[in-house]
Amino acid sequence: MKVLIVGSGAREHALAWKFSTSKRISALYIAPGNAGTDELGENLADIDPADPVAITEAALSRKVTHVVIGPEDPLAAGAADSLKTAGIAVIGPEKIPAQLEASKKFSKNFMLRNKVPTAACREISTPKQLSKEIAARNGKVVLKKSGLAAGKGVLESDNTDELQTFGEEVLREDSLILEEFLTGFEVSIFALLDGKNYLLLPPCADFKKAGIDDSGPNTGGMGAICPVPTVSNGLLSQIEEEVVKPTMKGLVRENLMYTGVLYFGLMITESGPKLLEYNVRFGDPEAQVLLPLIESDIGNLIDAMAQGKLDDFPLRISEKSALGVVVASGGYPGAYRKGIAVENLPKDNGKDCVLFHASTSLSTEGKILTGGGRSFTVVGLGSSPLNARARAYSIVPEVRFQGAWYRPDIGNKFFSET
Repeated sequence: MKVLIVGSGAREHALAWKFSTSKRISALYIAPGNAGTDELGENLADIDPADPVAITEAALSRKVTHVVIGPEDPLAAGAADSLKTAGIAVIGPEKIPAQLEASKKFSKNFMLRNKVPTAACREISTPKQLSKEIAARNGKVVLKKSGLAAGKGVLESDNTDELQTFGEEVLREDSLILEEFLTGFEVSIFALLDGKNYLLLPPCADFKKAGIDDSGPNTGGMGAICPVPTVSNGLLSQIEEEVVKPTMKGLVRENLMYTGVLYFGLMITESGPKLLEYNVRFGDPEAQVLLPLIESDIGNLIDAMAQGKLDDFPLRISEKSALGVVVASGGYPGAYRKGIAVENLPKDNGKDCVLFHASTSLSTEGKILTGGGRSFTVVGLGSSPLNARARAYSIVPEVRFQGAWYRPDIGNKFFSET
């Protein structure tokens, strides 16, 4: 197998790291990749990941057999369509089913048609309508940008002025969804799809808020844990029956089924699981804690997905726990500097500590430079969630660059409930 991974984030570094362990791989490419993936395969640094033609040409010229698309933008742009037309196996949906993530309006209507439990909502198209809808409600509401927003197009608030300002800004370029505010705890469920069948991976939880105790603005995710201590086998069965199976039936019925990954972002409420959103790829930072726990050869797994043979694939999952902590640049999720020289990084051993880069690059002198708001993910692995957390936080301070910061409480809310 010759594999091309599309993207430059920590999720793509985690994928490259996992593929580098496969006995099936004869060549590994990452487009554009980062300083971490550069040690595992060949970076195609000049490739624009959002350009389907460039991705397809790069795959054809290198006789790539399988392409794994990490981020959402290439999928929304139709990269999978282009690759499939060229006869290349691709892990990721075509442009139409990619709307399950790229358009909140599309995904909400899909949920409602297929009776998937979700928050009550209204589509907002004008500032006047927004003002009227906000005034009609007491307490917190949720506003969501319909299109892609890198995890930051959501506002939860009971402040009328804040909601109106956010909503009007979104409405200048997109439509807006207003949802009821749900309470409970969030869980991320990932399903692997082969165009016909699905396999569920262990439950994860990510931590989207910038501040301690889930306060402050939304980010792309400041850390993750897998599995989730408070998710029982009974709850997993309920999620599969009430959310996953109706979704899969809907995908088949509406001709939206694809080969790739489907994410279910859930709020576990007192009345049961409610679906907040779909994503059509691995999450970041969830991928960084999920992939180290997959014991099966990922080359075999991806090939089974591409051939429609997941129904009899012997997926092996480690009994370990994983906890990841994101180290971000100063100012993130607002304005932040790029190109900061990294002073020190811990050594990962793949057994109880793994380090993943996000959008890093190498200077002409060979120095690692930051390139994104979320610069690194430190993953601790242990025999229990508490051991994994202890390992991660023992290593995180070793990631040093000017302005570096991280949340000190990833996972805490689950440990206090066990």
